[in-house]
Amino acid sequence: MAGTRYSKTRINCSIQKGEIMIQVGDKIPAVSVSTVLAGETEAVSADQLFAGKKVVLFALPGAFTPTCSASHLPGFVVKADEIFAKGVDIIACLSVNDSFVMKAWADAQNAEQITMIADGGAGLIQAMGLEMDSGSFGGIRSRRYAMIIENGVVTALNLEEPKTFEVSSAEAMLDLL
Repeated sequence: MAGTRYSKTRINCSIQKGEIMIQVGDKIPAVSVSTVLAGETEAVSADQLFAGKKVVLFALPGAFTPTCSASHLPGFVVKADEIFAKGVDIIACLSVNDSFVMKAWADAQNAEQITMIADGGAGLIQAMGLEMDSGSFGGIRSRRYAMIIENGVVTALNLEEPKTFEVSSAEAMLDLL
């Protein structure tokens, strides 16, 4: 199995350093991040960003990296209208990069409909237990995953196994909506 799908059930799963990973039914933590949408940057608390909304959030190890730039983000750009048609208010892409990098990447990928989330200090991914340490390659990064969030609560989580890209695609999220 290339990835792990968590949907409608709570999963007890420990990852790095004994931290408990966010689970279906958990609320998104109140951690400050920067968003970039249509060229505008704003600092916001993640819990407030997702409050009262239906969100598809996908996360990846880094902007401008091969799989992220060739497949992951472009899939959501292409499928954005279909995803929004399913009642989704926000499609968000999260990475441990600063807001300048996320803006440049959004511009390069024509991702004006995608809310880019810059988790520069890795605070949100660490609070959710979804970080990985890539060592000298880039340090603390996000694991690759996608989730559905409704009114700030995780209702589905598709977590990729390392070095795979199957269950966190735009198509996989459309199947869950």
